[in-house]
Amino acid sequence: MTELLTAEGLRLVEVAPPALPAEQRAAMNRAWDEAVLANPTLFDGPVALCAGLSRDAGEKLVVSWSRSTYRYFALRRVPGATPLRSLFVSVVQPTDDGRVLVGRMSPSTATPGRWQFPGGSVEPPTGDEPLDEPALRHHAALELSEETGVDTPAAALTRCLVTHGEDGQVGVHYLAPPLPASRLHERFAALVAADTAHGRVPEFDRIALVGSPAELPDLVGPHVLYLEPVLVWTNRRVGS
Repeated sequence: MTELLTAEGLRLVEVAPPALPAEQRAAMNRAWDEAVLANPTLFDGPVALCAGLSRDAGEKLVVSWSRSTYRYFALRRVPGATPLRSLFVSVVQPTDDGRVLVGRMSPSTATPGRWQFPGGSVEPPTGDEPLDEPALRHHAALELSEETGVDTPAAALTRCLVTHGEDGQVGVHYLAPPLPASRLHERFAALVAADTAHGRVPEFDRIALVGSPAELPDLVGPHVLYLEPVLVWTNRRVGS
């Protein structure tokens, strides 16, 4: 089950990273090494973990987060461990005829074949830079560009929803201005051509434009849990 949340404001608070018993850390490292052997493209880069979600007295949503690396997600494969989940952003990109863009993750990614909105796990800031809503919006715009070829200024994205999954995963979703369907296909085709020419594998191996939740079964493969409820909300919002 995925909870859909709205709020006037969003505040991010950094907390200490989780402490792991030595045996769980060793098991996590073994699980990560096995995952890398199966998929050498996996990268143990920095990532923000979601440590909690609440509301303050002013009804702002407060997201607690910790610094870690992608290796930490291998803890999900360790029996008895209770890992924190990811903090991620996504972009709902509508067309001017009311459909919404979704993409299928390529075989080189950690979730091959999975359908989702453009987006990804949040990376922690470097130096004295804060992790705040402008940073999330910038990251969302970057993910949209890297996965679909659509270059939309971060300032043009509007936060529409926050999702809270029963597994603790928190997603901050942004609504982009509508674009013609033909332009979305053209930009994606240009991105794939450029990536292929440079020897890179695109993060999405295909995109689709979905008009309603009833069309999701036509997308062969697994879907992220938040895809249907966010699409239902977006369908009402964009179609209204």
